[in-house]
Amino acid sequence: MKVWIPHEAGLKLLGELPPEVTVEVAGHPDKLPSDTAGVRFWVPPFLSGSDATALLHQLPDLEVVQLLSAGADAWVGRTPDGVTLCDARGVHDPSTAEWVVTAILAQLRAFPVFARAQARREWAFDAVAPTDELTGKRVLIVGAGSIGTAVRDRLAPFDVDFTLVARTARPEQGVYGVEELPRLLPDADVVVVLVPLTEQTRGLVDAAFLAAMRDGALLVNAARGPVARTEALVAELATGRISAALDVTDPEPLPADHPLWEMPNVLLTPHVAGSVRGLLPRAYRLVGDQVRRFAAGQPLINTVVDGY
Repeated sequence: MKVWIPHEAGLKLLGELPPEVTVEVAGHPDKLPSDTAGVRFWVPPFLSGSDATALLHQLPDLEVVQLLSAGADAWVGRTPDGVTLCDARGVHDPSTAEWVVTAILAQLRAFPVFARAQARREWAFDAVAPTDELTGKRVLIVGAGSIGTAVRDRLAPFDVDFTLVARTARPEQGVYGVEELPRLLPDADVVVVLVPLTEQTRGLVDAAFLAAMRDGALLVNAARGPVARTEALVAELATGRISAALDVTDPEPLPADHPLWEMPNVLLTPHVAGSVRGLLPRAYRLVGDQVRRFAAGQPLINTVVDGY
């Protein structure tokens, strides 16, 4: 059974595999091995797009696509019949949750303002202090999956109140349905968006969503850029009524002349929430486990159905 992985380092991180499994490194889609026959399990590169999905029909023996990303939006609806698509749910929970907590604290405690003042060698105490604080805030997490749960757990020691929202309400877990957002948004001090990108969530953060947020609220987007409508986001942020911390934008990379760069109430990072040193070991532990399951004829985990 032939397995393709995108990282040389993954060869040592997969763990012990059955003797019938052979692993080859297949990096960028334009540098793949010439022999595609017998590839039954493929791990595409991180954040692969159309150049990678176009190869699906060139792999006649393919049975499993195991993504390294938590999101599967580029792959849903493109995998041939008989090919199982799996995401990396759980792998990015610690790093993305850390980014969310860091971004919230940075914005509330005015760290971007202090960083700009440091670059000017300016002692900015009188200009900013006292800052806002996280303690006592009401946090609305839109996306109650594994990353949303990880964010909740890491924010809990800060003495905040939580409200979680998912595609479907789970009353027994205290999770509201997405249709409740118009009622919930006005009460939130911090709104964290962690939904997958699907046809249902594309443009979820639109003008009405933003207008429903309370004055002074903070929007945190660690999902995908197209979950927010960029024009509406720019228009609302330009008023100064709310602020934002964005790890994702639409488009990406953000053009140098885009207005989001210069807004003082916006913290931008270049889609790095999951980019940490511990990522590859966690990712390949999952891949190794999935390969062993597949070779043994056991059910795979993290299978993707309808984009979720």
